[in-house]
Amino acid sequence: MPDDFIPIARPDIDDDDIAEVADTLRSGWLTYGPKSQQFEAEFASMTGVKHAIGVNSCTAGLHLSLLAAGVGPGDEVITSPLTFAATANVIVHVGATPVLADIRYDDLNIDPEQIERRITPHTKAIMPVHYAGNSCPMDEILDIAKRHNLYVLEDAATAAGSGYKGRQVGALGDLTSFSFYPVKNMTTGQGGMVTTNNTELADRVSSLRNHGLDSNAWKRYSAENSRPFYTLSEPGFNYGMFDLLAAVGLGQLKRLPEFNAKRAQLAARYTELFAGVPQIETPVIGPDIQTNWHLYVVRLRDAGIPRDDFIAELRKHNIGTSVHYYPVHYHPYYRENFGFQQGDYPICEAEFERIISLPLFPLMEDEDVERVVTAVKTVLNEHA
Repeated sequence: MPDDFIPIARPDIDDDDIAEVADTLRSGWLTYGPKSQQFEAEFASMTGVKHAIGVNSCTAGLHLSLLAAGVGPGDEVITSPLTFAATANVIVHVGATPVLADIRYDDLNIDPEQIERRITPHTKAIMPVHYAGNSCPMDEILDIAKRHNLYVLEDAATAAGSGYKGRQVGALGDLTSFSFYPVKNMTTGQGGMVTTNNTELADRVSSLRNHGLDSNAWKRYSAENSRPFYTLSEPGFNYGMFDLLAAVGLGQLKRLPEFNAKRAQLAARYTELFAGVPQIETPVIGPDIQTNWHLYVVRLRDAGIPRDDFIAELRKHNIGTSVHYYPVHYHPYYRENFGFQQGDYPICEAEFERIISLPLFPLMEDEDVERVVTAVKTVLNEHA
């Protein structure tokens, strides 16, 4: 890869993160232990919830959330078509049926009106996806859920540190799952977190992530343990977080406000430089949203070149991009097994053809943003 290549994202790992990992390796406690518990406690405090349960991925968190809510065969779960396939996959994994509701034009989040239209006697939960780190219209979604007695299980894979009307994402619905994958706003390399204020749901998620046992490794093997055995309440999964991941997460969590502030600065520079470029529509952030700027997603308008060709041209300028996301109902599996067809979700489909995620990460500088924008303008001018 060329030295001057600007990727779509890059994690910011500093010496303190590395030192935390080294300290963990020397401690002899590598699985679920003191650092995992500290990370959970600090994440719960940041989010403003009673419980945070560390898991090995956001996908695992969503899977456990569905199970904890009792979602299973015969149930339906409503979610967005504009999301990574894992959102729908976990619904299938529990034997339920994914039901898609079209998105809103402005912020590309799921449309509450479309949710309401798709509720049936089989609907058990709503799984809103906070697109690009921008919160869904949660008051409307929570109102719908309350009126129809539904769970709200949030996919907040991209929303660490985001807020809605002054409240943190993670403290809004019944259960919320976050991702700490390397391209996210904070990382543990791999891993995730489930947050909730519901103690009963928290206990079930905690048990299910650890094979369904009533005791975790810390309780079984630490010096304070007086009970060396454990029992199984139900068959669960090996989905737990461990101390090596949490060691990275502790330092990353402390720097999350700094990371998000830098992202906001870079996003503002993008928006400033794209002013007066009619072929580029910049992101729309509602007045009630405190975004973490996980992505900077622009939309092409009368660009004179198809989106995929535009991406290829930017690559020639050593600019990395991505498209978030390939719609769920376009995947062959979902077409063949659930009858989805092109034309089912017109807003999602129209916007998918126009969206491009531009590079955005804290290690970038204003000069990098300027280089990306210059490349975008060059490609546009070549096809004017």
